[in-house]
Amino acid sequence: MLNENIRAIRKSKGLSQEELAVKLNVVRQTISKWEQGLSVPDADMLISISEAFETPVSTLLGETVIETKADDIRVISEKLEVINLQLARGKATRQKAIHCFFISLCAVIAAVFAALIVLNSSYLGWDYSQPDTAVTGVVFHAFEWLFVRTAPLALIGAVAGVCLTRKKG
Repeated sequence: MLNENIRAIRKSKGLSQEELAVKLNVVRQTISKWEQGLSVPDADMLISISEAFETPVSTLLGETVIETKADDIRVISEKLEVINLQLARGKATRQKAIHCFFISLCAVIAAVFAALIVLNSSYLGWDYSQPDTAVTGVVFHAFEWLFVRTAPLALIGAVAGVCLTRKKG
């Protein structure tokens, strides 16, 4: 039983007999004899083996240890499933954020158009002879001129974005 447990735990930890021998400061043949049941480690060596395996001594002396396969397909598929779920959630969150951005952009464009209509394009009657109001008038005029020419394209793009990012199903 001890010999089978040493072999099973060593293999499950991915260690060769040589690597375990180096950890325990013994020769590889000693490990081979333990695993074949030809000899038995003493009490101090059992403690060293349990430390090397990070396993209690009782496990080494106890019932048969089932060798685990690190590359078990079921474990790998479960891990991939978790990763896929995390990626899907991230994608849904990003899509929702982009959708909200496009809706907000539409609302901002509509609000600025409404403000410009209410203000009644006062820049045409602005008094540019006074230095204090000339700069403000030029800035306002430039903003309004640029906004009126680019906002329709931005609005069309935002509406298209809202349609493309809406939740399907």
